[in-house]
Amino acid sequence: MQRLLSLLSFLALVALAAVPAQAQQQSGPLRIEITEGVIEPLPFALPSFVAETAGAQDLADQISRVVAADLVGTGLFREIPQSAFISSLTSFASPVQFADWRAINAQALIAGAVTIGSGGRLTVKFRLYDVFAGQEMGDGLQFDGTQEGWRRMAHKVADVVYARITGEGPYFDSRVVFVAETGTKGERKKRLAIMDYDGFGASYLTDSSTIVLAPRFSPTGDRVLYTSYETGFPRIYLLDVSNVGRRELPIPSGEMAFSPRFSPDARTVVFSLTQGGNTDIWRMDLNGANPQRLTNAPSIETAPSFSPDGSQIVFESDRSGTQQLYIMPATGGEPRRISFGQGRYGSPVWSPRGDLIAFTKQSKGRFHIGVMRLDGSEERLLTASFLDESPSWAPNGRVIMFTRETQGAGGMASLYSVDISGRNLKRVRTETGASDPAWSPLLP
Repeated sequence: MQRLLSLLSFLALVALAAVPAQAQQQSGPLRIEITEGVIEPLPFALPSFVAETAGAQDLADQISRVVAADLVGTGLFREIPQSAFISSLTSFASPVQFADWRAINAQALIAGAVTIGSGGRLTVKFRLYDVFAGQEMGDGLQFDGTQEGWRRMAHKVADVVYARITGEGPYFDSRVVFVAETGTKGERKKRLAIMDYDGFGASYLTDSSTIVLAPRFSPTGDRVLYTSYETGFPRIYLLDVSNVGRRELPIPSGEMAFSPRFSPDARTVVFSLTQGGNTDIWRMDLNGANPQRLTNAPSIETAPSFSPDGSQIVFESDRSGTQQLYIMPATGGEPRRISFGQGRYGSPVWSPRGDLIAFTKQSKGRFHIGVMRLDGSEERLLTASFLDESPSWAPNGRVIMFTRETQGAGGMASLYSVDISGRNLKRVRTETGASDPAWSPLLP
């Protein structure tokens, strides 16, 4: 069944590594240039945000720490410890003493302030400075919200800093839906859960009374498709994240339905359906209208994923004798094979940028997450372990989150992330075992 559900996946692809710009004595804005090479993280200074009202200091400190953690967690930035500071920022309006920050080799300076207003409303404002150029990078920004939403505001600040310095799209203000796992390997309980991208703020969306698999966010981030065994056979359900309401999709009759994904416009779903022992890819409207069989071959076709423009679908199939990756028009038609390396390929996922396919690969007894171009060229394996699978792209197409399971009877699944260059492999914080991550788009 693991074969059918396409939970084994390989990633092979080409990605550029990020290299920070040198200290900016020269003209031009501070920027981490995206090139190939070894990364030397860009040093930044982040004094604790200024508390402008009574009672705001704790939140100011916590927001500062989350911003720093977001940036350092990319592997592209290095925080200069506050013990090295020569200057301090006691007022958001005070002039910046750039010479003091240059003296400790800070290339970027982040200054911020926090206010708790009437009704407990929280305001966070910040500025980003290019220290060696001695000027502000872009305009200062302000975010307003509830005190309970302070982590989101911190992620938003970090997103702006990251985007301005790297030129990449943001991704910190996003969520991940996944399968939370507890219990022994032979009696594992599985529940759908959702959390911030960094593992905080987790909550459950389903109970553990039945097996759930492969959740997938809608392009708007408000709904989730997933596979459940509550009827005894895999069926596809649609869940509303805000109220946890759900319904089974009216799939055409068949023994099993699984591996669902939304189209980019969120109006249709593609999925695998097994009928008479044969598994093909289907497409239909979310209300069950207009079902269309997209493949018709005596082989297993599964794990479909739309291109960002909705015109094509990548999927896995064993029509050639082993698991390989294929691309076909979104309306069906003759597929073309894109994977040709040694081993088996599965669980393909199209990058939000549209230029890469992430996948799982099994070769010589090892599992890998990898990426490749749309024609199968420039395959690059990013990871290797006993079992790596289920890749999911960050909203900016720069980072991939996936499942890694350890070996043996006590083996447990955990979530990891890796940059598409193969750098910055790290475990994602979760309170339980975790698998099948699906990254949301940026939150509104």
